[in-house]
Amino acid sequence: MQSRVVPLEEGKDPAVSIKASQSKPFPIRLLQIFLLFLAICIAFSIISMYTVKRVGVQTARGTVRPAFKPCFDEPNTLDLWIRPPSNLLHKMGDKELLWRASFVPGIKKYPFKRIPKIAFMFLTKGPLPLAPLWERFLKGHEGLYSVYIHPLPTFEAKFPSSSVFHRRQIPSQVAEWGKMSMCDAERRLLANALLDISNERFVLVSESCIPLFNFSVIYDYLMRSKYSFIGAFDDPGPYGRGRYDKNMAPEVDITQWRKGSQWFEINRKLAVSIVKDARYYPKFEEFCKPNCYVDEHYFPTMLTIEAAPLLANRSLTWVDWSRGGAHPATFGRADITVEFFKRILEDEHCIYNNQSSSACSTIGMLMSEAKLDVQKTYG
Repeated sequence: MQSRVVPLEEGKDPAVSIKASQSKPFPIRLLQIFLLFLAICIAFSIISMYTVKRVGVQTARGTVRPAFKPCFDEPNTLDLWIRPPSNLLHKMGDKELLWRASFVPGIKKYPFKRIPKIAFMFLTKGPLPLAPLWERFLKGHEGLYSVYIHPLPTFEAKFPSSSVFHRRQIPSQVAEWGKMSMCDAERRLLANALLDISNERFVLVSESCIPLFNFSVIYDYLMRSKYSFIGAFDDPGPYGRGRYDKNMAPEVDITQWRKGSQWFEINRKLAVSIVKDARYYPKFEEFCKPNCYVDEHYFPTMLTIEAAPLLANRSLTWVDWSRGGAHPATFGRADITVEFFKRILEDEHCIYNNQSSSACSTIGMLMSEAKLDVQKTYG
C-alpha cells in the first residue's frame, strides 16, 4: 500500500507518468530517420543532376537538334531548290514526278551562277556494254553533264563508285517497242532530268550509241544551237499519214501529223512541254496503237503543233537504214575502222543555225550489245 500512495501524494498521475517516460525516445528516433531520408534524397538529386548534365543533355543534343534543323534552315536557303537530287531512286509515281518536273521559274534570270549541263538519258534494256567508252568521253568534264539510266525494272545496275553511271538508275517500268510505254519511259527520263535545274539540253540515247566527237565539241554544238534536234516531217505514204486515226481530231488534224526518229535532243523549254502535256497524250494513248508506232509520231507531232519554230526537223543521231527492215543496221567490232568513221562524218550536209554545215550528227547508233567486245575494240 505504501508504494501506491506515495505517487498520489506527490501529485503525479501514474498513467501520465508512465506515458511520458515511454514517449521521450520517439522524437529523437524520428528525427534521425527524417535526416537520413533527407540525406538520401539530396544525394540522389545530386547524382541525377550530374547524370542529366553529362549524359542526358548530350543525348538530347545528338538526337533532337538535327530533327529540328530543317525546319529553321533548309526552307530559307536557295540551295534547297537548286541542289540536284542526291538519290535518283525516289518513291514518286509518274503523276507526282511529272507534276514536280513541270515547275518553271517565273523569273528567267537566275539569282545564282548557273552552268548549263547536258543530260545524257540512256533508255536501255539493262547492261551498258559501251560504258567504258562513255567513261572516257565524259572524263574531266564534271559539272557539265548529268547521266540518267532507264533500264528494265528487274535490272539492277552495279557500277563502281568511281563510275559516272554509279547510282544513276531511275525508277523504271517496262517499255515495249511501238507502244505508249516507250514514250512513258522517255517522259520519265526527261522528268527526272528536269529535277536538276542546271540541265539545259537533253539527249536520248540507247546502249548501242556512241559519241562521234569529243565532249567539248558536242557541248559547244548543243549549247550554241538555236534549235532542238528532233525529226518531224510529213510523210504522205502508208507509213506516215496512213497511220493517222481521224478520232485524234480536233486536237490533231491529219495535216499536222508528223513522223520522226525516236532519238532526239531538246532544250529545257521543250522538255517541260513534253512532261506537262495532258492535251495530246490521251489521244495518242488511245488511237495510236502498235501498228501506229507511237514513239515515231507523238513527240514530233505534239512539238510541231506547240513549238514548230524551235525545231531543227532533224535528229543528231546517225542511223544506217540502208539495209531496210524495221530496225536500223548494227555494226560489230570488225566494222569499226577509221575509214568507217570518215564516211559517217564526211558524207553529211545539213543546216545548223540557219547555215549550211557538214557537222550534222554528234551521236552514232552503231552497235548491238550482242556483237560487242568493248575491251578488245577500244582497249
